[in-house]
Amino acid sequence: MPMAEQHQAQLRQRYDVIHAPTAESRAKAVAEQGADIEIVLTIGAVGLRGEEIAAMPRLAAAAALGAGYEAIDVAAAKARGLTLWNGAGTNDACVADHAMALLLASVRALPQQEKALRAGIWRDDLPLRPSVNGRRLGIVGMGTIGLRIARRALAFDMAVGYHNRRERDDAAGCQYFGSLIALATWADFLVVAAPGGPTTRHIVNAEVLSALGPQGHVVNIARGSLVDTEALARALAAGQLAGAALDVYETEPKPPEALLGFPNVILTPHIAGWSPESVQATVDLFLANARRWEAGEPVLTPL
Repeated sequence: MPMAEQHQAQLRQRYDVIHAPTAESRAKAVAEQGADIEIVLTIGAVGLRGEEIAAMPRLAAAAALGAGYEAIDVAAAKARGLTLWNGAGTNDACVADHAMALLLASVRALPQQEKALRAGIWRDDLPLRPSVNGRRLGIVGMGTIGLRIARRALAFDMAVGYHNRRERDDAAGCQYFGSLIALATWADFLVVAAPGGPTTRHIVNAEVLSALGPQGHVVNIARGSLVDTEALARALAAGQLAGAALDVYETEPKPPEALLGFPNVILTPHIAGWSPESVQATVDLFLANARRWEAGEPVLTPL
């Protein structure tokens, strides 16, 4: 996985680091140096495959730099007795900030407004855009990031509902919905904040988008696999949805070709959790967990 030089330098103070930011360099590292590797640091989208684990006989621990770990073969890792952890909690606030920024930009049509202004079009010739205050926000997945998004939305005087595997006792002021369809029917806007993986693939599908309705906006800061891209494109083309703002895509790192032609789609390059503060916090947490693992102590954020 790619990593800035300053963070590699921080890791090199404790470890001999093999930096393998591409698929080719990764395969080469496993093939040529796999016999010596004791710990792997990856990210959720890149992961760690079972055959890679098998090719590293001294491997004893693996970690995801961020919160996601959907591409780590957890079953194979645990069968080998590896200690696993992630970077849960280090970028939650940053992701929640970005989610709200995308929501506001989509609902208020900020990119379109700027484009119009640069073309010499003043507000009198532009359609009025709705406010977010007083509207209903549905959150898909009420983990730690979902909770932070909810708190921000409540501060914007929004009504907040959520769909989750179970109702949360600590989601004060938020309404629980037992089905995603019920949430989408109730909501004006939908923010996707659930984990990735096979159980959540395409949970935001044509039926959910139809329930959200032609004034609805969808924001995805979770994983691209949660939203059916083709269904989203069809809904936008048919005028069945007002807009979408996405930080993640099924085609990463390639942009979603089916969505590029829509003026009411906002795209950012999977940067919701990236800030100097949050990236530094993930590296610091990895090292704190690694020290605990080396000392035979429980890690802080186990998988």
